[in-house]
Amino acid sequence: MPELPEVETTLRGIAPHLRGACIDRLLVRERRLRWPIPADTERRVRGQRILGLDRRGKYLLLELERGTILIHLGMSGSLRIRAADSPPAKHDHLDLCFQGGQCLRLRDPRRFGVFLWTPEPPAEHPLLAHLGPEPLEPGFDGDYLYARARDRRCAVKPFIMDAGLVVGVGNIYANESLFRAGIHPARACNRIGRERYWRLAAAIRAVLTSAIEQGGTSLRDFVRDDGSRGYFSLSLQVYGRAGEPCPGCSAPIRLRRIGQRSSFYCPRCQT
Repeated sequence: MPELPEVETTLRGIAPHLRGACIDRLLVRERRLRWPIPADTERRVRGQRILGLDRRGKYLLLELERGTILIHLGMSGSLRIRAADSPPAKHDHLDLCFQGGQCLRLRDPRRFGVFLWTPEPPAEHPLLAHLGPEPLEPGFDGDYLYARARDRRCAVKPFIMDAGLVVGVGNIYANESLFRAGIHPARACNRIGRERYWRLAAAIRAVLTSAIEQGGTSLRDFVRDDGSRGYFSLSLQVYGRAGEPCPGCSAPIRLRRIGQRSSFYCPRCQT
């Protein structure tokens, strides 16, 4: 599933093509995504110019002259810049076509993605209003994590994966961040000290920044906006490496289910 680095990589790839572009039409071939695309969406976006692009968590935001388009890639979605007259593939569900002959094409084999237009400020939209702070922006630090953990009893891994606490720390990056910080993923979040939370916040920022620089992690369906694959998978230290030697101490990496998700950790380096 595309996580924050994959979405940020996609944003940086499509932004130069979309910023300032005028929408000629929206061509919808399949409305049945996670939420059906409303029938009036084509009319509402036609003729509008894209003033800017942003990201909130895993959502891409296309700021129009009137309203905002919200895009989520779901489990298997990708966005590509194509010639508007190029033939679509089987799972190419919509084209956002621009004056000049290009289009932004959404491919989503599993149809768990989102493409919605909203007239209200994005921060007030029900899909975004509950989200926590961005992990790469000021305000996300060890003090914040320590304070939010005081009245919680869950394991630290699902704690940092809670989008209401902080956005974009999906399963891959939670595993890698906890390894860098030396924290066992099953440790109760309210039993971790302030200093260790400062290390964890720094690890989360470092892991996400590195993943963005390397174009994301290509697992299963994710590819970048140009169709190429990200390379952060080559830097993974514990995720997907059960039974392999820990890069720090050579002990075998272990795998267990925590919060219904696969968790990879070193039993010696993470306590």
